[in-house]
Amino acid sequence: MNRRKFLATSGALLAAAQLPQSAQARALAYSDYAGYDAVGLAELIARGEVSAGEVLEAAIARAEAVNPVINAVVLKHYELARAAVSRGLPAGPLRGVPLLLKDLGVGLKGTVTTNGCRPFRDAVATENSTVVDRYLAAGMVIFGKTASPEFGQTPTTESLLWGLTRNPWDLAYSAGGSSGGAAAAVAAGIIPAAHASDGGGSIRIPASNCGLFGLKPSRGRLPFGPRALESWMGLSMMHVISRSVRDSAVLLDATQGAEAGSRVVPPVGAASYRAGLAAPLKPLRIALWDKNPFGLPVHADCQAALAHAAKLCADLGHRVEHAAPQLPVQEMFAGMGVMTGTGLLLSIRDREKALGRRIAPEELEKVNAHNLTKAAGYSAEDLYRARAAFDRGGRVLDEFFGTYDLILSPVMAIPPPKLGVMSLDQDYDKFVAGVINSSPFTAPYNMSGHPAMSVPLFWNSAGLPIGSQFAARFGDELTLLQLAAQLEQAAPWAARRPALETRKG
Repeated sequence: MNRRKFLATSGALLAAAQLPQSAQARALAYSDYAGYDAVGLAELIARGEVSAGEVLEAAIARAEAVNPVINAVVLKHYELARAAVSRGLPAGPLRGVPLLLKDLGVGLKGTVTTNGCRPFRDAVATENSTVVDRYLAAGMVIFGKTASPEFGQTPTTESLLWGLTRNPWDLAYSAGGSSGGAAAAVAAGIIPAAHASDGGGSIRIPASNCGLFGLKPSRGRLPFGPRALESWMGLSMMHVISRSVRDSAVLLDATQGAEAGSRVVPPVGAASYRAGLAAPLKPLRIALWDKNPFGLPVHADCQAALAHAAKLCADLGHRVEHAAPQLPVQEMFAGMGVMTGTGLLLSIRDREKALGRRIAPEELEKVNAHNLTKAAGYSAEDLYRARAAFDRGGRVLDEFFGTYDLILSPVMAIPPPKLGVMSLDQDYDKFVAGVINSSPFTAPYNMSGHPAMSVPLFWNSAGLPIGSQFAARFGDELTLLQLAAQLEQAAPWAARRPALETRKG
């Protein structure tokens, strides 16, 4: 490692960032910073080749240079991060690695989390979320939050509060959602991995849209507390979107495990997921699920991506055959509407108590205002029926995984859509039709609790990434990560970057 080269300032980047001169002196050249994943940066810092402060300033410089174009980072905590570095960081496995949190459902004490919603624009967290404490204990440096649509209720990242988050591969297109800000930040090279959450595909969809790796863990793998032990009654799970598979494994090691009050804890898949990446993987039996469960078309580009992934798996010695679980999809998706609508209702009622006033419908985006009205009419029976449908689907999948090790399917049924197609600020029926047409494959695993991942193996003729989804038995993240590591070696994607600097905003 050439320290002089690594510490050389990048004139164009730093000038665009307009950082103070003292910060410019401490920042790394982006051409060098971008070449490392989170594990690689931590190793450089641990060897003393660079400092945590230098790495932080490189991340801030990159954010300031590209964020005006992509609109990924919506809350900046730069001074908090600099103060944390100055005080000294814990000697964790990712000491000094910068991190962005998603601006949804997570608390960093003393900072705002808006949930992408205007009535929450000044909602300050009074405590850290448990997962945030685990990031900090690992030595990570949190310096901001990334955009989310209002309450994460759509597979794009657009809101009336923060505006449009753009896909670094083509600025006219969606970065996906609801962790689109996280994915755009990683794809644009601001950081190598970003915190994300997934209640219906919100890690896997933006990972697919932005050419990144995204794993949704099994229900209960990561903590959601301390205030609530589940989000959307178990539908949503936190983890990260990353460029490398090993970053995802190391961050899973650093954050997994029960917290006080946890009742759903999946089987322990490995003493260390990072160490497990090196273990031999037996030939797998993989079911290829290529039909839209609602009977709608799957775009030819998504079919091509799926065929490419299947061939790669077969070339690696795995057995791939057409098969699909017979899920009660109508009942499951109807139940999801009940569950997410009730979660929205609870969040709004709690905020009204804090504000001391009612939140008017016009303060919410059109689809969410509609969902809130519907949710007020749901009964306890509706909730129980929703959960029963999820449980039936989970049983079907468990039985299916008695025959197959993994299920391979598209992430989305369409390529990344243009911005505006799935905005929450539109007619409700048009919105629902767009979501069903685009995103039928990810949510079943949120309802059942099984782990699933998006792997970036294909780009279409327009240069847009299209991921492939793999799902596994409950608690079996290890097999997913091992296969992802095989695919990463067979068809490397890390060096494939969007030419963002040449794009016009």
